[in-house]
Amino acid sequence: MTSPLLSVRDIQVTFDIRQKSDWFWQKPATLKAVNGVSFELAAGETLGIVGESGCGKSTLARAIIGLVKARAGSIVFEGDELLGLSAKAMRLKRKDIQMIFQDPLASLNPRMTVGDIIAEPLQTYYPALKKADIQARVKAIMAKVGLLPNQINRYPHEFSGGQCQRIGIARALILEPKLIICDEPVSALDVSIQAQVINLLKQIQKEMGLALIFIAHDLSVVKHIADRVLVMYLGNAVELGTDKAVYSSPTHPYTQALMSAVPLPDPDAERSKTIQLLPGDLPSPINPPSGCVFRTRCPIADAACADTKPLLAGTAHHQTACLKNSVAAV
Repeated sequence: MTSPLLSVRDIQVTFDIRQKSDWFWQKPATLKAVNGVSFELAAGETLGIVGESGCGKSTLARAIIGLVKARAGSIVFEGDELLGLSAKAMRLKRKDIQMIFQDPLASLNPRMTVGDIIAEPLQTYYPALKKADIQARVKAIMAKVGLLPNQINRYPHEFSGGQCQRIGIARALILEPKLIICDEPVSALDVSIQAQVINLLKQIQKEMGLALIFIAHDLSVVKHIADRVLVMYLGNAVELGTDKAVYSSPTHPYTQALMSAVPLPDPDAERSKTIQLLPGDLPSPINPPSGCVFRTRCPIADAACADTKPLLAGTAHHQTACLKNSVAAV
């Protein structure tokens, strides 16, 4: 059996939060941003991560690439453990793991030309490259992502949002990485531009054999690009499976509620469907519910859900973390 490109095991990311009313000798509260998430990613595969704001999607992505520090767990990339690496060793690994950020304009240096922005990773990792070679590679990658090579000396503010995101994609691709983490790369774009960026990512993935982690709020967007889907709630993984399994037969009540809110292209079906509204508000990650973190908003929760924290269980193709609903064995 082929080893996974990326293996994430029981990752935990916490932050110490001090309230204004706290005395200086008081111990700060602990915010559990990511609480024991595990998954594997094969080469060339796309994992979609979905969930509402504050569920820990972006924090998980930043922990994988080393932008935030994981307190516990394991992140193995190409057989090497990333947690605990020195800054120098992690810098070498980061050459094969790149990231595309949510806000295309804010992620680009406004004082640098497009050519310099895309070329910067090459200058960092290959300082011996000649200027002519760097410029040739920059123009080639610009053409690959749908930018005109003669725009190389323009600045980010001269481009539209979709074009700026293409610049970010070009910068991520210039080192020919093996994994790209896409942190809500289309949420700030118009619907038509979203489709163009999604199709571009799928095309480039096919050509280069990239693995993708694609984070989004919109489940209909994730459906078009993901091979497998991880659903998160309050820092926890509540469902994980192939796109077909999760979309056709969601098992966790939270996933079912998310799926019910996805718009349908058929007007009659859209009008007749029932949207499952979740009661109450999202609990604070500083003081999450005991047992199942979703129980305070779950329509099928009972007293047992307060005592036991459910873990992902099921088949190799579909797993859910719920005491009441389980994945049937195939």
